[in-house]
Amino acid sequence: MSKEQDFQAGLQLRRDMFGPAGSDQQIESATEFTSAMQDIVTRYCFGEVWSRPPLDRKTRSMLTLAIVATLSRPNQLKAHVRGAIANGVSKEEIREVFLHTMIYAGVPAAVDSFVSAAEVLKDMGLD
Repeated sequence: MSKEQDFQAGLQLRRDMFGPAGSDQQIESATEFTSAMQDIVTRYCFGEVWSRPPLDRKTRSMLTLAIVATLSRPNQLKAHVRGAIANGVSKEEIREVFLHTMIYAGVPAAVDSFVSAAEVLKDMGLD
C-alpha cells in the first residue's frame, strides 16, 4: 500500500477503536511540532502494524494493555482500555491481562493499571 493508503487504513482503525471524534481530534489538533508524530502513529502504528495478519485486533489490544501497563503509561493505558473494549476484549479479560502483568512486570505497575482501567470502565458504564 502507499503511504496515503496506510494513513487512511490507520485512521479508520483509530476511529473504530477510539471513536471518530477522538481520532479526528488528534489529527486536526496536531501542530507543526506534533504532526509528524500523529502521521507515524496513524500510518505506521495503526495502518501498517495493527493491520497485519495473523494477529487480530483483540489479541493486539491485550498485548498492548500488557506492554503499556509494564511501561506504567496511565494515559496510554486509559485510551487502550477503551480501544480494547471496542476490539472485543471483555472486562474480565482486561483483569486477567493485568493479573498476568503483575507477575511478570511487578505489583506497582499492575496496581496502577487496575486503578486507571477502573476509571475508564466506570466512565463507560462497565464497572
